[in-house]
Amino acid sequence: MAIAATDANDRVEQLSLLTERLTELVALSAQAFEDGRPQQAADQLEETTRLANVYRHESARIRANPELVAAAPVVLRARLVRATEAFDAVLARQGRAIAAARTVTEGLVRAIADEVAAQRGEAAGYGPRSDQAVNKAASAITLNKRA
Repeated sequence: MAIAATDANDRVEQLSLLTERLTELVALSAQAFEDGRPQQAADQLEETTRLANVYRHESARIRANPELVAAAPVVLRARLVRATEAFDAVLARQGRAIAAARTVTEGLVRAIADEVAAQRGEAAGYGPRSDQAVNKAASAITLNKRA
């Protein structure tokens, strides 16, 4: 999907509005993660994804052909630059919020797994080697360190 612009002014204006809306949505998502409510970040996920795809497509088009926006007045292009800078800042904020949420979640899972392993008693074995030590760290919980 692309922006249907009539000229450079229209393209820059639409791209500025798109960037500002995308910034707003990502800021809401970051706030949800910061507040410990990541499920609320999913509320605008569909719109965010759609707008992010348009933004990515238009950014690539402009990068490939800067003439698409070159004729726009400096005032409009400056607004787009400011909107892009704000978008970059909110993306960094969201990245930090998501990383923090991930760290907390991984810590909780690891603590639960360690507690389960610690509470397990030694297994009673059968046969001639039943009195040998068994692996107490064995656990039915699987941890994916790449998640």
